[in-house]
Amino acid sequence: MNKNSKIYIAGHRGLVGTAIMEELINKGYSNLIYKTHEELDLTNQKAVADFFEKEKPEYVILAAAKAGGILANNTYRADFIYENLQIQNNVIHSSYLYKVQKLIFIASTSIYPDNLIFAKEEDLLTGKLNYFNESYAISKVAGIKMCESYNIQYKTNFIALAPINLYGNNDKFDLEKSHVMPALVRKFHLAKLLNEKKYDEILK
Repeated sequence: MNKNSKIYIAGHRGLVGTAIMEELINKGYSNLIYKTHEELDLTNQKAVADFFEKEKPEYVILAAAKAGGILANNTYRADFIYENLQIQNNVIHSSYLYKVQKLIFIASTSIYPDNLIFAKEEDLLTGKLNYFNESYAISKVAGIKMCESYNIQYKTNFIALAPINLYGNNDKFDLEKSHVMPALVRKFHLAKLLNEKKYDEILK
């Protein structure tokens, strides 16, 4: 990519998206495109197609997703599979239609079978997924296979990355929807405030 390449970051306010955007800015990439959910609903096929037709990005980083911890995944199973499939279908297909030079799809380690201690790429689809985040995992597997299928049929340059155990700025600290690390950090913080009898801060 050139420093003036037009790069669309889908999910620029999330944990992964913000880190990617910050890194690109620090490295001097100045032609970045991003939209909030209110500005562009990625589950809306026409809205996504119109956006790609207007902006014509050269590169796409697909970090947008409905994500959360085990409790959220198990509670909102339909939402997780429906919204993620819609987002992926719309962005990946529009990237093909509007001749994006390269797309990076952010997947998840939940794509691998539940019984593995160490996962390798070739372990994909070789066993049962964890039941509690199965809907999310299936949507991510579909995204990976969609990239692979477009590459085979249409000679696109779409790749998938599966980051492991992410944690950092802009993570979710909601006790119902967060991942393990931010949930533990919040519980530690709340316990400290409770011990110090800082009830007003706890209520905040």
